[in-house]
Amino acid sequence: MTNLFQSELKVVNIGLKSFKETLDRQNVKSVHVDWRPPLFTDDKSISIIKTNTDKIEAANNQAVQKILNSKPFIIGMGKALDVIPGMKENLLLHAGPPVMWDKMCGPMRGAVIGALIYEGLADSQEKAEQVTASGQIEFSPCHEHSTVGPMAGIVSPSMPVFILQNEEYGNKAFCTMNEGLGKVLRYGAFSPDVIERLNWMENNLYPSLKKAIEKIGKIDLKNIIAQALQMGDEVHNRNRAATSLLYRTLAPAVIQTTDDKEIVANVLEFINRNDHFFLNLSMGASKISLDAARNIEHSSIAVAMARNGTEFGVQVSGTGDQWFTGTSPIPDALFFTGFTKEDANPDIGDSSITETNGLGGFAIAASPAIVQFVGGSTKDAINYTLKMYEITETENNIYKIPYLNFRGTPTGIDVIKVVEKNILPFIDTGVAHKNAGVGQIGAGVLSAPAEPFVKAVIGLANKINSHKE
Repeated sequence: MTNLFQSELKVVNIGLKSFKETLDRQNVKSVHVDWRPPLFTDDKSISIIKTNTDKIEAANNQAVQKILNSKPFIIGMGKALDVIPGMKENLLLHAGPPVMWDKMCGPMRGAVIGALIYEGLADSQEKAEQVTASGQIEFSPCHEHSTVGPMAGIVSPSMPVFILQNEEYGNKAFCTMNEGLGKVLRYGAFSPDVIERLNWMENNLYPSLKKAIEKIGKIDLKNIIAQALQMGDEVHNRNRAATSLLYRTLAPAVIQTTDDKEIVANVLEFINRNDHFFLNLSMGASKISLDAARNIEHSSIAVAMARNGTEFGVQVSGTGDQWFTGTSPIPDALFFTGFTKEDANPDIGDSSITETNGLGGFAIAASPAIVQFVGGSTKDAINYTLKMYEITETENNIYKIPYLNFRGTPTGIDVIKVVEKNILPFIDTGVAHKNAGVGQIGAGVLSAPAEPFVKAVIGLANKINSHKE
């Protein structure tokens, strides 16, 4: 105690950082503690969670081990109607939690219109809107069919899909081929050139890649993602390295299995010119790994984060297929020339499955070029990743970040930690125009909304409590 009064005194500031900034201006030495109050104080839920801490920790350890042990491979390709569980001729899959036609945002409506024209069920925007309004078309989330789709995430029966298999646990996942950037279906565009590209993908790209994959046998996605992280990707908004690695794997087999030289040249050029070709596969690899960790009693690990352009949804291992939702935010973004935040649709897409798997925004320290793209710095990228370690259960044993001395990416979002620490998952994302038919207008970053995580903790507490009744 005597030493305390003989030492130089410093101020410890908790709460508003502006207090410390005021002290700094007065040359008063101070230390800021980055602490925020928990997101909610539901006494009953907190009591149930604390009473079951040991069971929750054991369940979470089991869940993250399944995520880490998963081995995602491409094993083939097929038409959505033939391979996706529950797919029907009048069913369209979409991104995010459940949403019906009358509640869909502009870009998702645009993608639905484009899919109906592509399927030959309509020949104009007006006809497509009549078909959907008539009730002939059913809608269901991709996530509820072992599938993931970027942005609007629309998957129609005729669309070719990659077939992925988890070699460790046997479950499968499905994803479409990436169309590229700008005016594309997944961003809600449906003009004739968009439909023409989809037809070319079905009639030329798909058969060529299908034969190439059959010759190769299987492609190790975990290996490609691990290498890509070392090469500057975070495999959500930057997929240049991963696409290049996949290209090197596919190209010889495409040349050997496709006779038409013009098709070979066009297929290889399409992939070569599309740095995001691997995006759908990084999402599929994440989906298949997280699905292995579903339905573990008491576990508070998130197994899906997804947005439908209106709502942001979260699913948790210990609460089955239940969605916990809140309003989807608008990203902070760098917009293409001629567009502003006023034009942006709220966050949309299943691509936040990469963050749920410890990639994307959680691994952005491996890819500072993405933060620079939206006006940030390398230091910002590192700080974003370091913050995510506070809300995750473990560090990945394969996906590692060179700049952090090859520390594993933060893996296994614990919804209880999110709520207790008031630290929200960080996501990097593309931005769609709010109106149907326009397409992509930028790319940016955002934090997930708090509401779904608060609901998830209450939902888990209720689920745990119900086991005792």
